[in-house]
Amino acid sequence: MAINKKDFEILNDFHFDIEPVGVKYLTRPPEGIKKLSETIALCEMLKKAQGGEVFCADIKSHTCEAGSYVLGQKEIEGPFVSGEYGAGLGVFKDARAAARLYHYVPRIAKGVVNYVTFSPLNELSFEPDVMILLANTDQAEIILRATSYETGEMWSSNYSAAIGCSWLFAFPYLTGKTNFVATGLGFGMRRRKLFPSGMQFISIPFDTLPSMLRILREMPWVPEPFKPDGLAFVKDLRQKLGLE
Repeated sequence: MAINKKDFEILNDFHFDIEPVGVKYLTRPPEGIKKLSETIALCEMLKKAQGGEVFCADIKSHTCEAGSYVLGQKEIEGPFVSGEYGAGLGVFKDARAAARLYHYVPRIAKGVVNYVTFSPLNELSFEPDVMILLANTDQAEIILRATSYETGEMWSSNYSAAIGCSWLFAFPYLTGKTNFVATGLGFGMRRRKLFPSGMQFISIPFDTLPSMLRILREMPWVPEPFKPDGLAFVKDLRQKLGLE
C-alpha cells in the first residue's frame, strides 16, 4: 500500500518534542538529496535528521563500525568480533560474553544497502523503509496500541547492551515488526549523550506503517475508561456483561 504525504499528517497531532525521522535504504545514490558532509556514527545521523536535516550517507560516512556492520556494508573482525573490544569498554565482563553479541544482533545482508537517506517528518519526500519516532510514555501508549488495535498482537521490545542501532535500523526492516526501546539503555548512544533518557524509541517497518497510520486516524486515542467518568463507564460495562 502506497503512502502519500497526507497520510503522515496524523503524526503531527502528537506534537512530538523531537521530530520523527524517515529512513530509506538504497543500492544507488538518491537523486536531489545531498550527501552527508561529515563522518559520524549511525545514531548520530539519526540525531542530525531529528534536528531538521535531509541527507544521504554511504559507507564512507560512518565513524562507528557498528553502524556500517548493521547495514551490511562492512564486516567486523579482530577485537570486535572476538569480544575483546566490548569487554575492554566494560559493556561485558569478558570477551566470551561480548562475542556472543555478534551471533544474534540483526544485520541487513551485504549489497542491500549502499546508501541511507534520512529525512525529518516535515521534509519527507519518500516512503520510508523504517520510520523512527521518539515519544514520551503517553504518546508511545497510543502508537503501540495502534499496532495491536486490529490484530491483538503482543507488544515486544528487543534490544541489546551494545550495537543498539541494529534494533532500530535493521530489526524492524528484516522482521516486519515494530520495535520499541527506552532511551538511555544503549551503551553507545548513552556514551554519546545523544537522546534524553526515559523516552521511547519506536521503530516502524515499511509494511506495517500504512496500516498503523490509518488506524491512528480511526482509533480513539483516549478510550472511555481513561476519561474523567471512566470508572462509571467500566462499572456500566461490567453490569451489561453480567459481571456484577
